[in-house]
Amino acid sequence: MRWWQNAQYVSQKRREDRLGSTGTDLARKYPVALALYAVLGILVWFTMGEGTIIVFGRPVEMRWIPILILATFAFRTVMARQADKIRNGGE
Repeated sequence: MRWWQNAQYVSQKRREDRLGSTGTDLARKYPVALALYAVLGILVWFTMGEGTIIVFGRPVEMRWIPILILATFAFRTVMARQADKIRNGGE
């Protein structure tokens, strides 16, 4: 077996291993991810200044912008978990 054939075999084996364990890994990591988003949100809230910025003609506190971005990531995480539940038959 040549080296590139061996590399392809190893890469395919890793891919198969990851595909077989994604459901349990996602279920295990889900609460940790949401807790980390909450911790980051709290850190942003208490470390950002109280400056304002104009968004669509209205003043908005600057600390809400990173909170919105973190909320978007959290929403995406929740949707990925729901999609995984549907794919695995509602476990």
